[in-house]
Amino acid sequence: MNKQSYIIGWDVGGWNCDSNPSSRDALVILDPNRNLVGVPWRGNLRVTINQANTPHAFIMALFQLCQAEYVSTQNNSVLLAIDTPLGFSDALINLLVNRQPVAMIEDSASNDYLYRYTEQVLFVGGLKPLSPIKDMIGSQATKGLHVLAKFAPNIHQCGIWSGNKTLFALEAYPSACKHSTLVKNLLKPFGFDKPSASNLAKDIVETIEPFNHADKYDALLCALIGWMQINQPEQIIQPTAEVLESEGWIFTPVDAFNKNISEQSK
Repeated sequence: MNKQSYIIGWDVGGWNCDSNPSSRDALVILDPNRNLVGVPWRGNLRVTINQANTPHAFIMALFQLCQAEYVSTQNNSVLLAIDTPLGFSDALINLLVNRQPVAMIEDSASNDYLYRYTEQVLFVGGLKPLSPIKDMIGSQATKGLHVLAKFAPNIHQCGIWSGNKTLFALEAYPSACKHSTLVKNLLKPFGFDKPSASNLAKDIVETIEPFNHADKYDALLCALIGWMQINQPEQIIQPTAEVLESEGWIFTPVDAFNKNISEQSK
């Protein structure tokens, strides 16, 4: 992963989201200069995931869905920024596999079965991440984890996975971007530069082509988070030594956090 990387934002739908009017897979591709590549796509990636057998084949298929062509060189790669939980908590795994309970369960946000360390950090920062256990997004989570296992199974660094040095993947958090001035500024070249679009309300988003559905808009936000991680990593909250690599990390703009969390993370 380098500054010549393409970034694909993927807002994840369920395994069988073909007819779901409100939530399907969506893709947005940006080039290294943050220009839109092809056109945003929305549908169900299940068949594409099943048919691809290598990271390169998967990348090619995603570009084709967006009516674009991927030309691989020694200097470029692809970062897939994914909006779904890409891990379950170590406490939950120990409960399921080893029947080992945690010592105490208190409030929901600190429940080690429901939320990973990275999600608990987000709660402390004033955000409200979803849980694949509590919030009925297990279908999306298993879909994202399946893609990691099939195409990017290696840990490149904490929170970032890789496959054959061609495909890299991380977990993005588009919902946090509504609190981020940094992201709002990055959105302006894509048509979100009018005062009426500054609050990023759903009904406004759906009038801005070609991001005319909330899923496509979230995919764009994922791609922008991925671009920031490559080009402006200091503007993204990075994992600390306490984070378990097996749980992963949710990459979130620094200014989406409250001030004291941002200061602690510098």
